[in-house]
Amino acid sequence: MLSQLLSGRFTVQSIIAQIFAVLVIIFLVLPFHEWAHAQTAYLLGDRGIKQRGRLSLNPLSHIDLLGALAMLLIGFGWAKPVPVDARYFKNPRVGMAITALMGPVANLVAAFVGLFAFQIIWFTAPAFFTSNTFGAAVLTFLQFYIIVNVNLAVFNLLPIPPLDGSKILFVFLPDKAVQFFYRYQMFFMIGLIALLWMGPLSYILSFLSRGVLQGMYTLSTLPFTLFGKTAVPFTAVF
Repeated sequence: MLSQLLSGRFTVQSIIAQIFAVLVIIFLVLPFHEWAHAQTAYLLGDRGIKQRGRLSLNPLSHIDLLGALAMLLIGFGWAKPVPVDARYFKNPRVGMAITALMGPVANLVAAFVGLFAFQIIWFTAPAFFTSNTFGAAVLTFLQFYIIVNVNLAVFNLLPIPPLDGSKILFVFLPDKAVQFFYRYQMFFMIGLIALLWMGPLSYILSFLSRGVLQGMYTLSTLPFTLFGKTAVPFTAVF
């Protein structure tokens, strides 16, 4: 959004729709992401997570002000990490991997809800998106909401500390390697940000996110195409 404002490539309706999408993500989806971590950890044996106040969908329990501001300005942010005590898991590494995986899965579920909402509108009233300003704003909202959620899921699955994907990677690494990653995870994060800023990693993430999005889009059309409906091509929407 910030890049659009600086370049002047925006309309008032599109900016309002994107801001609304970001607010939905900040107050509903990011808490859902963190709750998914907390609920999974609780089910796997970390009962203390309830006392830590994170077994809740209340946005106030999860919102990080800097992460929320970043989400609002650049469409990419974060919430407060959920503190998990893996000592209570039967298998700490596997338990942490499953707990970590559920956060990105929550984002994909949220994206799929948006995709399904788009398909329902498209198959019941396709002209809605083009016949009026409000319909165009709804389309912009859904597009931005879906894309951001897919991007967050793919980014968090990168096997780089301290992202969720690193906890999955640790299942397959020896103890010394895991300790090394934990010890220097701040440097890995700085390197990750640098790669994103310079561009190479952004291209890889865009490629992966688009592939995931296209697969989810095709899946979201199946309930309708089974009844003989014609799906709008993926490239016409994203």
